[in-house]
Amino acid sequence: MRYFISLFISATLVFVLGYLNMGAHIENFFTALVVAFVLSLLNGIVRPILEFIAFPITFMTFGLFLFIINTVIVLLASKLVGGFVVHGFWGGLMFSTCLSLAQALALAPFGRVRN
Repeated sequence: MRYFISLFISATLVFVLGYLNMGAHIENFFTALVVAFVLSLLNGIVRPILEFIAFPITFMTFGLFLFIINTVIVLLASKLVGGFVVHGFWGGLMFSTCLSLAQALALAPFGRVRN
């Protein structure tokens, strides 16, 4: 049940950030729900692989390379979901950063919920 609550909250945040045009554009709330689900799948499957491969670079940059990995995940989600358009690399970086900060604030009352 916590997963579905966090998925709905994440979809709402994706929709609001897309509506505010924070580096991306989203068509409707259903698309935001699909984007939140795809992001949760990519964060669960692709992200650990990318982090393992990029560990030396991440270590040398004191973890700042994780911003690039987040951006790649968002750009990959934009390629997989129609109706979700990210405005280039810098738009993806801005969108992923704003989404991460908003999720940290919005999901804090629910404890540790991993998307």
